[in-house]
This record gives sequence, C-alpha cells and structure tokens, in this order.
Amino acid sequence: MPTSIQVEKETKKRLDKFKNHPRETYNEVLSRMIHMLSQQNKEELSQQTIKNIRKSLNDIEKGKVYSLEQVEQELGL
Repeated sequence: MPTSIQVEKETKKRLDKFKNHPRETYNEVLSRMIHMLSQQNKEELSQQTIKNIRKSLNDIEKGKVYSLEQVEQELGL
C-alpha cells in the first residue's frame, strides 16, 4: 500500500539527479539507493585483499614505486 513522505525541495532536486530516466519513480530511486548501501555495508575485505594492501603499503614505504611517466614509457604510451 503506497504512502506519502515529505521531503524538502532541495532534497527532491537531489533525488532527481539520481534518476536513471525521467519517468523513474522516487520509490525506484530510493529502493536502488537502499540496495546499494546495504550491499556496500555487507562487503568486507577478504584476508587476501588485506594481505595485498599491506604488501603494497610496505612497497611504498620502501620506495618501490613508479612515476606516471615511467609507467607510460614502459607501456609505450
């Protein structure tokens, strides 16, 4: 059963920017946003990802980094 909610004009303008198409309802916009947020909260870093991040940070601390110019040159860009 549909219900009404009140939002300020500025909030409505902001919601309009999230519409995928002009006829998309605010219910669809909000449902999509809620779904995205709930999925984001469920995502946790795996142990392998944490290990990779630590290794990368260690490499940075040791100076094992490349400049953008070096990468472009290596890739022939």
